[in-house]
Amino acid sequence: MSSAARSHAAGSRDPGAGEGDATARAGAAARNARQAVVRARHAASKARLAAGSEAQQGRLVREMFAQPIRDYLHQPLGRPIAVLRAGCQTPIEELGLENLRASGYEIGITTVDQDSPAARAAASGAAALAAASGDPAGTAAPATAAGAGAILGDLRMISLPPRSFDIVHCAFLLERIPHAALVLDRFVAALRPGGLLLLRVRDRDCAAAALDRITPEPVRRTVWARLHAGEPGPLPAIYDPVTSARGLRAYALSHGLVVVRRETARTVPEPPGRLTGAIGVARALIAWLSRGRLTDAHDELLYVIRKPEDRFARLV
Repeated sequence: MSSAARSHAAGSRDPGAGEGDATARAGAAARNARQAVVRARHAASKARLAAGSEAQQGRLVREMFAQPIRDYLHQPLGRPIAVLRAGCQTPIEELGLENLRASGYEIGITTVDQDSPAARAAASGAAALAAASGDPAGTAAPATAAGAGAILGDLRMISLPPRSFDIVHCAFLLERIPHAALVLDRFVAALRPGGLLLLRVRDRDCAAAALDRITPEPVRRTVWARLHAGEPGPLPAIYDPVTSARGLRAYALSHGLVVVRRETARTVPEPPGRLTGAIGVARALIAWLSRGRLTDAHDELLYVIRKPEDRFARLV
C-alpha cells in the first residue's frame, strides 16, 4: 500500500477513535460524579446520625439528672438551692436549672476543679464569657456560670463546708485526677443528708479508656488539636480504679450511699473523617483483643446517688 493510501486510511480512522476516547472520558466523568454523590450522601447520612445520637444522648442525660432534682425539690427547703459543680467542663445545663429559676427557685452554684493548665484555661474562658454577658459572678444562667469564679486547687484539700450542698454534679473529672476516691470523700462530706450526687465519668473498663491510656502523649496532643481545635487539652488520662462500674458500686456500698439510677452511654462521635474512623477501628480492635472485657458498647457511666438521711440506710 502506498504512503498516500496509508495516510488516507489513518485519517479515516481518527474521527472514530477520537469519538471513542471522548465517550470513554465522558463515561469516566459520569462515574466519578456518581461516586461523589454517593460519598456526599453517605457523609450527610453519618452527620445526621451523629446529630441524632447527640440529641438522644442529651435527652437521656437531661432526663436522668433533671428529674431527680425536681423530685428532691418537692420537699420544702425554705432556702436557696446550693449546687457544687465539680469540674470546669461539667455541663451544668443538663440539670435543667434554668427551668427551676424560671419557677422562682434561687440557685447558687460553686465551681471547683483540680488546678491544671487545662482547668485554668477553661475557667478563664468562662470568666471572660461571663464578663462579656454582664454577669461576672456567673449566676444569671447555668451556661454563663460554666466555670466563672471557679476555685482551683488540690481537690483533696480544697475547703468545702460539710453538709452545705444540696446537689453535687461531677462530670468528666474523676477520670483525669489522681486519688479520685479521696476527692469523692470530700464531695460526699459536703453533701447534705438526702442530697444528690450526680456522676458522669469515663468508664475505666472500656476500649476508649484503654486507648486513651496507652496512646503516647505527643499523639494525644495531635489528635486533640485535630478534633477539639481551640479547646484546652488534652486532659490527663489517669482513670483511677473508682472510675468503673465495679469501683463506683464498691464505693457506694462502703459509704452507705444509695444508687438511685445507673445508665451507660456512648460519647457522641466527632464529625466523620479518616481520623475518627481510625479511632473507631482501634477501639473495636481493643475490644476484640480483650474478648469483650474492655467493651466498645459504651464509654460513659452515669449515676444518680443519694446520701441517705440515715447513714445506715443502704440499697439492697
